[in-house]
Amino acid sequence: MTIRINNINLGLDDDKKLIKKKISKKLRISVDEIKDFKIVRESLDARNKDNIKLTYAIELEHKDEEKLVNRIHDNDVRIDVSKYDPDVEPGNEILNSRPVVVGLGPAGLFSALMLAQKGYKPLVIERGEDVDKRTETVDKFWKTGELNLESNVQFGEGGAGSFSDGKLTTRIKDRKCDYVLAELVNAGAPSEITYEAKPHVGTDILKDVVKNIRNKIIALGGEVKFSSKLEYIKSSDGKIKSIIVNGDEIPCDALVLALGHSSRDTYEMLSDIGVFMEPKAFAIGVRIEHPQEMINVGQYGKMANHPRLHAASYNLTYQSRALNRGVYSFCMCPGGVVVAAASEEKRLVSNGMSYHARDLENSNSALVVTVGPDDFEGNSVLKGMEFQRHYEALAYKVGGGEYKAPVQLLGDFMNDRKSSKLGAVTPSYKPGYEFADMRECLPKFVVDGIKDSINNFDRKIKGYGRQDAVLTGIETRTSAPVKITRNENLESISISGLYPCGEGAGFAGGIVSAAVDGIKVAERIISKYKPL
Repeated sequence: MTIRINNINLGLDDDKKLIKKKISKKLRISVDEIKDFKIVRESLDARNKDNIKLTYAIELEHKDEEKLVNRIHDNDVRIDVSKYDPDVEPGNEILNSRPVVVGLGPAGLFSALMLAQKGYKPLVIERGEDVDKRTETVDKFWKTGELNLESNVQFGEGGAGSFSDGKLTTRIKDRKCDYVLAELVNAGAPSEITYEAKPHVGTDILKDVVKNIRNKIIALGGEVKFSSKLEYIKSSDGKIKSIIVNGDEIPCDALVLALGHSSRDTYEMLSDIGVFMEPKAFAIGVRIEHPQEMINVGQYGKMANHPRLHAASYNLTYQSRALNRGVYSFCMCPGGVVVAAASEEKRLVSNGMSYHARDLENSNSALVVTVGPDDFEGNSVLKGMEFQRHYEALAYKVGGGEYKAPVQLLGDFMNDRKSSKLGAVTPSYKPGYEFADMRECLPKFVVDGIKDSINNFDRKIKGYGRQDAVLTGIETRTSAPVKITRNENLESISISGLYPCGEGAGFAGGIVSAAVDGIKVAERIISKYKPL
């Protein structure tokens, strides 16, 4: 049990040592009574750009906690008793074979970690390469346009997040988030991710973090196999019996399916064997690049270069009344780059990535419009996936092939003309780009929705609508195009023992929420079966 204190405010030039004095004043106790305290949250309040503040939430212990809190009668001060306890009571059923985890993105990684920590010695299979080999493969693709269909920005150790900003923000309120962040820190992530309001790791650090967690899984008795693709699931009487991996049959009682949002051939296999799925909404659009300095000034005003301020980010939303659709920024990468993220031949996908320092010249963000099942042609449960494929193929063609991206300046985009030269913003996308008209590779309503949002976003961040901002096509993988429906035990409603989880199953949206969902599934397996 601890005391939680919210809304401890400091100015940018204030020393952190003042926090203790502010706690003392808040609790009406002497400074000497405060033996130790922990910062559990640090956020930035930049609503008043002339008076930007750092706001803290604090935890501390005191011998008379309840008495102290009851005496104060302050809404910012409360007793905090809820902590995540990973000690799940093991079940009584016997596993005939060790649990198998498919996919080593955040959902699979943390599901396997939890299973390993509790003595279940999971087998983890990943179609892509380990993170070191994968990095070499991806770098080669960015330089040459030579795509590896099994190991790329989407597939491989760490999942798609390994080549992203490594954002750890989440909207879910679950104490398992604290466990995830703590394990990431134990594996080498910066300690500040446990309390920053908008934590991120960065692709450069994240690669080592996932490798360290993998090694921990192995040290606890688990096994990890790379370049190992799930090809088929065999079941009998509605229960999973075995899986086919690289042509070999492996017995399986419990299968954690953490496949990620881009394993389209796996979706097709699941559909073929009758696993119930539902099409779901996602969003598509472009990547937009601005000078990072402009975003800093837009968000921080005259304090933009203050040493305690990081590269500024943004989160923009707009509801187009004309189209009745949401338009929003997604996966914003301060001081980052736009990257080629294709996973299929002759289909082009862009994404954003930042290193931990976030110190490169441009900011970038997806600028996307919501799409849903009513927009997709046909009756197939995979019609959203085919919708993605259609526009990715158009983008590849419009970009001129070899995974060059179509690029258009914002001013030209707004005026329906192909760009002919750059302004002050240089596209960061590799392996290259071609000037194009985004109308040739995006639905009309997506183009119209983005146009409709720009004036609104420019009012929120001065300069957002600048003529020479760069649009890079196209962003399609904002989330999974399907949901693999599961029951109250978190199993597929079609096959007992099949546990779909994470972003690819339609139950998460980001690194932390995917990891938490993977943990939830692991807990269900633990509560059902005895350890090995």
